[in-house]
Amino acid sequence: MGSHHHHDINLDERYEFSSEGKKRVLLGVGVGLLMFILGIVMLAMGVGEHHAAPAEGHHAAAEGGHHAFNWMSRVWANLWLNGVFFTGISVIGLFFVAFQYAAWAGWSAGLKRVPEAFASFLPVTFVVLLVTFLVGGHDLFHWTHHDLYEKFLADGKTPNPEYDAILDGKKGFLNTPFYLIRMVAFFGLWYLMFTLIRKESLKEDNAAKGDFSHYNKLITLSAVFLVIFAVSSSISAWDWVMSIDPHWYSTLFAWYMFASWFVSGLATITLATILLKERGYLRHINENHLHDLGKFMFAFSVFWTYLWFAQFLLIYYANIPEEAIYFIERRDGFNGHYTGLFFFNIVINFLFPFLTLMTRDAKRKTIFLKIVAIAILIGHWLDFYMMMMPGMLKEHSGFGFVEFGGILFFASLFIYVISTTISKAPLVAKNHPMLEESIHLDT
Repeated sequence: MGSHHHHDINLDERYEFSSEGKKRVLLGVGVGLLMFILGIVMLAMGVGEHHAAPAEGHHAAAEGGHHAFNWMSRVWANLWLNGVFFTGISVIGLFFVAFQYAAWAGWSAGLKRVPEAFASFLPVTFVVLLVTFLVGGHDLFHWTHHDLYEKFLADGKTPNPEYDAILDGKKGFLNTPFYLIRMVAFFGLWYLMFTLIRKESLKEDNAAKGDFSHYNKLITLSAVFLVIFAVSSSISAWDWVMSIDPHWYSTLFAWYMFASWFVSGLATITLATILLKERGYLRHINENHLHDLGKFMFAFSVFWTYLWFAQFLLIYYANIPEEAIYFIERRDGFNGHYTGLFFFNIVINFLFPFLTLMTRDAKRKTIFLKIVAIAILIGHWLDFYMMMMPGMLKEHSGFGFVEFGGILFFASLFIYVISTTISKAPLVAKNHPMLEESIHLDT
């Protein structure tokens, strides 16, 4: 550790998002978009849609006001899935910075500019979620159907067969105007806090040595954001994911979705840091910092597993039909459509990171961290897939051009926006009071 002194650290270092790099990332965006469009065309023509024929006969049989399966639902479902997943990664970047400040952490001072940039992607996911809900919400969310809330038919006497007493009871919370107000409010607050924290953080770069005013203000802003995030992340979990299965509820679902978001965010931070290092930036970040990021990924993969198991065990053991249906659909339902993924979910999100990052050395080697970070991102995307698709698409989900194109498009766009944001500010927060501590970190 002793060799890492100031002589090889450039405090004014900036990341240059080269035109070559831009071309490569934009190519990913373009190819992803083309695949996505090709997937839509194929779905429209019924190519590769192995459930297309039987779906026609479901007109009358469709339960609860859901009429024949509409292939467009699969497109909306994918947009919703990626929108929620990448919203999570973006807001977790800000959450990471905030709790590091709130805890007076020193080790992360040298790399905080990386997660600090993530929230600049929030406007993109906001537009995706808003448009998807406004246009495709009817296909995805059962509770948006008006006839569920009418006790009687038009004549005022005949009981309405579609009437749903349970959803009528949730109407005060689950109604379109309030839902949209919450969505706009959460994104607005997140983006406002991002702007304030980012502005204060950049101001600190130009402050005099020993000026703690910015640091103290950042701690206050972070504390405010953490309170906002605690409430908004819980409610958004109920809104954006739990309300897909509107009769079902789980009291720890907000924690479960947060854990999935958090692990994905940590994996992205780790991956971004390593990729910057491989390009010759962030020379002051060494295996000690990577070790800490590795510990985070390891610990919160275990945390996610604990929540997964707690939720599963309580519902499985109590065996109350309206709760158990959630896991029955995912484990055995739809002729075993999701069975393989159900078990694979635990393997890739728990066993793989747990066994790979078990040793001290693995957490300090970039090759292991990269493999695990990529596996975690794939695994938790699948975790969100498992949370949403059985409720949205039943047995009509699958993996095709729409899915892979969607992932490629969103991931490339995320990289493009984040790289642009990172390149706009120095890579090192040079007046961070804890920077010295971060440079000499030894774990």
